[in-house]
Amino acid sequence: MAVFNRKLIDEKAKVFKALGHPTRLLLVEKLAAGECCVCELVALAGVDFSTVSRHLSLLKEAGIIRDEKRGQKVFYRLELPCVIRFDSCVEAALQAQLEAKIARRQ
Repeated sequence: MAVFNRKLIDEKAKVFKALGHPTRLLLVEKLAAGECCVCELVALAGVDFSTVSRHLSLLKEAGIIRDEKRGQKVFYRLELPCVIRFDSCVEAALQAQLEAKIARRQ
């Protein structure tokens, strides 16, 4: 049982690590709205294709997204939708902290 728990912890850590970059978070949030072609993601991220490709590869390896090739284009979609709930939870908590900090200054 301990080996299974360790493997599960390792896999969860891989997900958190993959989410630990602003560009990857941006891509995941975009994919939460629906699948996108890689060309749309490159335009959104504002970086070159190879950089976006590396980010997508890390997200895919962590099991957060999946891809599907259609003709010459590759489309990505969110495979692990619970990351959006987590993202929303973190965003709400940070917003509340910011509002409390501003209120203390007044």
